[in-house]
Amino acid sequence: MKVKVQKIDGKAAGDVELNDAVFGVEPRADILHRVVTWQLENRRATARPTRERSDVARTGKKWGKQKGSGGARHGDRGAPIFIGGGKAHGARKRDFEQSLNKKVRALGLKMALSSKAKNGLIILDSLELKDAKTKALKGHFDKNGWNGKVLVIGGESVDDGFAKAARNLPGVDVLPAVGANVYDILNHDTLVLTKDAVEKLEARFNG
Repeated sequence: MKVKVQKIDGKAAGDVELNDAVFGVEPRADILHRVVTWQLENRRATARPTRERSDVARTGKKWGKQKGSGGARHGDRGAPIFIGGGKAHGARKRDFEQSLNKKVRALGLKMALSSKAKNGLIILDSLELKDAKTKALKGHFDKNGWNGKVLVIGGESVDDGFAKAARNLPGVDVLPAVGANVYDILNHDTLVLTKDAVEKLEARFNG
């Protein structure tokens, strides 16, 4: 699949051949759903667990007389009413982590890239800016018609000037190629890849 390459200012910069095994896969909703669910579930954090009555190291021996004290008939010192006792109905650690085969995860990423290749994929020559300012970068975005949510993926690393300029643009996210993932790709209207990012992604699957 041949796609036009452009510079950040919108000028043409040649063509690039995209690997159909990565950018030409027919998307399947069930695979994409599985990968996105796996991502979001593994992102969930649990509450900090508290120690309940069975978890505290206190004596279970009856510490006072049954009668005659004028107080309650207490036994276990680990009861929630005592200082140092267990928490009653405390928060428990929950594990939300799911497992998903590497092949399915890889297939999901290929499908996400392919869905954008059909509509919403831009290939840039590089992310280097002559004027690394937010206002100048916003002008380039407006000129190119990149509205809504835009995900920009660089190569080995993202150009520092571009990353700083894009930091204050609402709806714009920047990632290196190693951070490319299904959820972020599908969650943005436009996907912008550099030529380096294309090489890295294709090498990621071919390697």
